[in-house]
Amino acid sequence: MMMMKYTIVALALAGCVAEVDTLPADTDQPPEFSEAALTNTTRTAFNYFVSKGLTQAQSAGIVGNLIQESSVSPTAVEYGGGPGRGIAQWSVGGRWDTSHNDNVTSYASQHGVSRWALNTQLDFIWFELGSVSSYGLASLRAATTVSAATIVFENKYELCGTCSQTKRIANAQQVLRDYGGGTPAPTPTGVTCYSSTLGRDMPENACVQSRSDSAWYQCSDGGWVDRWSDPLACSSVNPL
Repeated sequence: MMMMKYTIVALALAGCVAEVDTLPADTDQPPEFSEAALTNTTRTAFNYFVSKGLTQAQSAGIVGNLIQESSVSPTAVEYGGGPGRGIAQWSVGGRWDTSHNDNVTSYASQHGVSRWALNTQLDFIWFELGSVSSYGLASLRAATTVSAATIVFENKYELCGTCSQTKRIANAQQVLRDYGGGTPAPTPTGVTCYSSTLGRDMPENACVQSRSDSAWYQCSDGGWVDRWSDPLACSSVNPL
């Protein structure tokens, strides 16, 4: 499992063409090094869309696009101060903060959450897919292969300029290989996750409510995942 994670990180860095993972100037972002910031975002995003009823291939197709857009970093800002923001690189002056009834900033404000949080941005993607038919949810549900799902999300949701479709498909195929089933390698003994909320290392499967966003995270294979991303029971429960 650890080797596969290193593979997907390397692929993400290689596949990202137009964006860079840098901290925005805005102040409504999760603190650096919090459980939220240290989450395995690729795995979390994949499991998120599976939990919404999409197939593993369809979910991988979405995440393959997000890797190309931002390496699935919720604080990603487009190179050179361009308009792209967040995991899907929504544009400033458009779907990031301006589009009527359809922008990340307004959605986050209405729900009392940070627009820079991964959960917020995943929820917003799902909101858009369910609210705007042209963004392709019906076509995505009809896709039966990773390639088809990747292309649907690229063409109907991302609406990218220079898309690098081959890389998006390769990203998606890697996501499916890494997180789409099979028997994972056993977690090495002694692997822990550092909790900035508690100020100490936590053992495998420990669950912590993060001070940064009040959400629950679970230690899994040496990294934090959203609680619903790991099917195993909490080895300990640590609320605020």
